Amino acid sequence: MKKVVHTPEGVRDIYGNECQRKHYLQNRIHDNFRCFGYQDIETPTFEFFDVFGKETGTTTSRELYKFFDKEGNTLVLRPDFTPSIGRCAAKYFMEESMPVRLTYLGNTYTNTSNLQGKLKETTQMGVELIGDASVMADAEMIHLAVSSLKAAGLSDFQISIGEIDFFKGICKELQLDEETEMDLRENISNKNYFGAEELLTGKNLSKNQIDTILKITELFGSYEILQEARELVNNEQSQSSIDRLMQLYELLKVYEDEKYISFDLGLVSKYHYYTGIIFKGYTYGTGDAIVTGGRYDSLLSYFGKNSASIGFVINVDGLMQAMASRKLFPDVSHKLTLVVYEAGCESDAIRYAKELRSLKKNCELHLLSEEHDEAFYLAYAKQQSQTSVVKLSSKGMKELYKA
Repeated sequence: MKKVVHTPEGVRDIYGNECQRKHYLQNRIHDNFRCFGYQDIETPTFEFFDVFGKETGTTTSRELYKFFDKEGNTLVLRPDFTPSIGRCAAKYFMEESMPVRLTYLGNTYTNTSNLQGKLKETTQMGVELIGDASVMADAEMIHLAVSSLKAAGLSDFQISIGEIDFFKGICKELQLDEETEMDLRENISNKNYFGAEELLTGKNLSKNQIDTILKITELFGSYEILQEARELVNNEQSQSSIDRLMQLYELLKVYEDEKYISFDLGLVSKYHYYTGIIFKGYTYGTGDAIVTGGRYDSLLSYFGKNSASIGFVINVDGLMQAMASRKLFPDVSHKLTLVVYEAGCESDAIRYAKELRSLKKNCELHLLSEEHDEAFYLAYAKQQSQTSVVKLSSKGMKELYKA
């Protein structure tokens, strides 16, 4: 039988200092989430297919990892946390009248072959605020994203905010059918503007109408872009979405987050469950968004709970890549004492190790091998970060190296 030591394409092992850095980031972000009152929740790695089916507007079926249980039910590895959290909210918080704040950490899985070297398994941390339809909830979510990236150690990033209702209002005004709207959304989401123009050209629209809807791809920038967007449209739905973005910005100014905020009215998502504001966070050192979120006021109704909701996820792997490329990680290695003992000194080694560990100090026990002398352990310790060496023998204790 051939020995398999490599991982499949799109997944990888994480160990050593990189793993310590990942845990450091996760702990910093999690502490910030908890400061805002968000409670931990864990959902299964795999769920029934219907949780991520077409009706929920999440990942397409062809990108799911699907398999069967022994009863013949179709199961999938979760590609996205939000539908899972929606299912949980409908099951456990159906009668809750107060807003529910939940936070989670775990891996998601996307089975696609066009990722160009990107991971198919990624670690995500996120929050969901369920039961609050207000613009204050929108502002809390944006501020929580900003403060979490700052807690992780980033200072140079941007949160780009859009409003899916602005786009949907224009589609409704131009009387586009649902299929055309979804296809157009897909093209704009993939930045395929030529494909979007070709799609609209075959829909009996005037050049002026086509230009109007394609204009949204140019509406990005600072707060002033919102007034330009308002002048572009006449329908109430799009106008109301701009009003809400303006209210949101005023609240973000109170949070003192305006330096991190920009607007992009062409920001639409492949996830069709978004119903209001939508936002992404970007920084140097990675080509993709490290934060993705938005409002999804209709998703929970699929699971039987009518409740407004908003949330976001942080792509931990992308955040790590960005921070590593800019050398933003502090030294996260832990001090370690290597206790090397001679045969016959086992009791002394155990007592000394217990003493160190009672003081919350890290300690490893190693029987002194006949194959290795003191110089070997000394050289080993110097290769490791923050590692000291102590030798225990019948003659007593000797410190070989202090890190």
